[in-house]
Amino acid sequence: MKKLLLFTLMITLLTPFALFANGEGETTQTVNLTYANWEEGVAWTHFIATVLEDEYGYEVNLTAADVAPGISAVANGDQDFFMEGWLPTLHGVYVDGTDIVKIKKIYDNGITGLIIPKYMADDGVTKLSDLAKPEVAKKLDYKITGIDAGAGMMIQTEENLIPAYGLDDAGIELLASSGPAMMAAIDGAIENEEYIVGMGWQPHSMFGMYDLVILEQDGEEIFAPNDIYILGRAGVEEDLPEVTEFMKNVYWTNETIGPLMVHLQESNLDTLEAARQWKDENTEIWSDWVK
Repeated sequence: MKKLLLFTLMITLLTPFALFANGEGETTQTVNLTYANWEEGVAWTHFIATVLEDEYGYEVNLTAADVAPGISAVANGDQDFFMEGWLPTLHGVYVDGTDIVKIKKIYDNGITGLIIPKYMADDGVTKLSDLAKPEVAKKLDYKITGIDAGAGMMIQTEENLIPAYGLDDAGIELLASSGPAMMAAIDGAIENEEYIVGMGWQPHSMFGMYDLVILEQDGEEIFAPNDIYILGRAGVEEDLPEVTEFMKNVYWTNETIGPLMVHLQESNLDTLEAARQWKDENTEIWSDWVK
């Protein structure tokens, strides 16, 4: 009986070591990335996910969210990173007063503004104040086509731009939709040469796809250039040091993010696999980011 108990005890003690030696006891660390459903952010978030999976061996969870709940999830510690924070103005309202960490500036001088097709500019609509003209407002059906309701551009347009340029007095309203829905509306309007005002920003492929003009801010400046950051939850640098070290090496320009966005648009693969394909074919862009 004593021999049986001793043998059972030895098996109990040795089993975890045997499992670990066979790899069965190893666990894969998880990284949680949340992003807004905007073309550039979708592109670089999925690209970064493939690098973390393929080059570092992490499991990556991807969550699309509107800006406000996405940043809030990082501030509350429910997500590790928000992948596209426009600072200081567009998303500052969501970041200020929180413990969120600015991990890395990944794009300089992101440009934002209200956009129109060039044929509207050829008709003389070139400034924000032109939108308040009765004949222009009527052709626009008294609306500005927006993106997701929590976006910084939406808040600035609703609270600042519309009253500052008298668009409320002209009866113009801001309609919330989403980035893809707005692009579909612009595509339909351009096809029929109809008047439309949307929201534009760079980096984005819209300026390569269509002949668009950013309206001049001929009065109060509402949209100032913003840098784009990866934002992290408090403590993420200590919890995921390898990941944050990699992200601190990431940097995009129009020349690098543009081809990735185009590739994702044209690919028949799902977004993650298309990003992985682009990663494997363009190692010269990111190999120095991986230490």
